[in-house]
Amino acid sequence: MNLKSKLLWVLLAATTFAAVLSVAAMQWCRVNGWSDPDQHLRMCYSDVALLYTERGLSEGLFPFIDNVPADQVMEYPVLIGVVTGVLALLVPTGLDDDAARLVFYDLNHLAAILCWVAVVLMTAASTARSRARDAILVALAPGIILTVSINWDMWAVFLGSFAVLLWGRSRPGWAGVLIGLGTAMKLYPLFFLGAILVLCLRTGRLRSFTGVLVSAVGTWLVVNLPFMLTQFDQWATFYRFSSEREVSFSSMWLAFTWLPLDGQGFSLLSNGLFLLCCLAIAWLGLAAPQRPRLAQLCFLIVAGFLLLGKVYSPQFVLWLIPLVVLANPRLRSFVIWQAAEVFHWAAVWLMSAKITSGGQIGAGHHLIEIAYGAGIVAHMAAVIWLMVQVVGDILHPERDPVRAAEAGGDPLAGVTATAPDVVTLPGAGQPRRFSVRW
Repeated sequence: MNLKSKLLWVLLAATTFAAVLSVAAMQWCRVNGWSDPDQHLRMCYSDVALLYTERGLSEGLFPFIDNVPADQVMEYPVLIGVVTGVLALLVPTGLDDDAARLVFYDLNHLAAILCWVAVVLMTAASTARSRARDAILVALAPGIILTVSINWDMWAVFLGSFAVLLWGRSRPGWAGVLIGLGTAMKLYPLFFLGAILVLCLRTGRLRSFTGVLVSAVGTWLVVNLPFMLTQFDQWATFYRFSSEREVSFSSMWLAFTWLPLDGQGFSLLSNGLFLLCCLAIAWLGLAAPQRPRLAQLCFLIVAGFLLLGKVYSPQFVLWLIPLVVLANPRLRSFVIWQAAEVFHWAAVWLMSAKITSGGQIGAGHHLIEIAYGAGIVAHMAAVIWLMVQVVGDILHPERDPVRAAEAGGDPLAGVTATAPDVVTLPGAGQPRRFSVRW
């Protein structure tokens, strides 16, 4: 057995072991059911179990196809509705409500685990060959073990990881297809287009970016248009909800709720700051002394979005884990960050347990609130620390461990790998240069 085969089996074994731990972490709720406040206190809450009954899936209603009552409409993009609808059809008939909900939850957990395995293997294939072992961090990440079955985010992570791998294999059209599918599942993969745009602009490969963009938009329309035409109100619920929802779940904006702004006002403020963040990342990408790696730009954009967003649900850590491993594969940094995220995860559930118990849990003191606030600060500080490290690697590429293993290159450069820089901005030692090729 060669080294590559041994690594494959190690990665599969590690992911299987971690998947078993993820099941064990949810076992109390699997045995006793999902009820308040116990599911929060036992830290095994799952949207999957909750929405099976609250979104009409237990009644046989298929999201975005059947006429669902207004209070049961799925507040997610359409592909999540399709996935949940299909898996709900696999639940055997004749079961009581609790048994049916458990089967539905288990089917979704199993599907998320399969996505997890694929992400691990794609991470190994997306980094420098001598650093493929870094994928074991994705296999054993506590953030995945504890949150993989909370929601359907792992599906989007799978599609986004596949898109990144295809771009690195010089398949821009197919990368766009996966970005389109991923965006129809969650918005997360959409941000990869910004990183690809910066690299294509710097190398003058705008035709390649156009190919990615057209295929992504086309795929998204193919998936979404039928539902837009037949169930527009259901389809628009996600976008309406995202714009109007109030600040919640560990957002930095919880510290600014005294401002005279509603959900839409905070959306405008958050999106405006995120746009400025993206412009700063674009400048960095065009002004850096050496072209940044794709994973570095993707990580900075996604991390900026999460830090500035109106909500940071515990499972959003899934969005970052593969990108951190590809952009900044330093074990010490990864472990410290994951420790901060686990602390935040625990603090969130203690806080929600206190809320759902009507204040009975933790009554008489504010230790839970203090832990919750500390968890938010720890999570944000750790992510910012990782961003600072990645920016440092971009400005000083000789420090980048992936470049060191790739002879200075980027394993995910794709069609830009051999292209010279034709558009750069002054800054960080770069002269101004413009010469765009189509």
